[in-house]
Amino acid sequence: MIFQVLRLIARVLGVLVLVLVLYFGVTFVQIWLRGHDHTTKSAQAILIFGTTEDNGTPSPELKARLDQALSLYDAGRAPWVAVTGGRRPGDVYTEAGASAMYLENHGVPASRILKGAGSDTWQNVSTIIGKLRRHHIKTVITVTDPFHEYRAMAISSDQGLTPDPSPVRNSPTIKHQLWRFYLKETLEVGVGRIVGYHHLSEWTTAPVKVHHASGG
Repeated sequence: MIFQVLRLIARVLGVLVLVLVLYFGVTFVQIWLRGHDHTTKSAQAILIFGTTEDNGTPSPELKARLDQALSLYDAGRAPWVAVTGGRRPGDVYTEAGASAMYLENHGVPASRILKGAGSDTWQNVSTIIGKLRRHHIKTVITVTDPFHEYRAMAISSDQGLTPDPSPVRNSPTIKHQLWRFYLKETLEVGVGRIVGYHHLSEWTTAPVKVHHASGG
């Protein structure tokens, strides 16, 4: 009798492991495909997801995202640019602030740049959503690294935006151990879709104070 129970438990565990492998395997494929999808549509704004800066100078990864956004803006694909990303410990500038300065130095009027903050993807969107709504902006072209594009779009959708992808071409991250980035994204997307991206952000990232525009 005890051996039958053990065999049943082993079978159940085997099925659970198989389901998890299939689930995360499909998730990885979805992330990979989305990271190679480039929209040809126009939108109301270009939404750039922040990453590291150095004393006001964008890191190579952030510069690649900003240059991608500039190419879209210069092509007339959107009249607004939204930048995100907060300040890490010891930083003088925020990622959004460094991004805004870079864009202004490359011809984007300050009046056409909206600045958010945030320490993770959910916060990036939640800190800019009020300003987007104030300008009646709903459609956005999301600019980030290919491995991050799926989650960036999913979180944008969760917060009421209609996103289209424009992942960075030839991102500097391809020079690093890229499999680690895809593994991280596969885990975060897989868990986030089950528990909710908002809850995952609350569990893993310190809260940020957000001022929402009236009506937002």
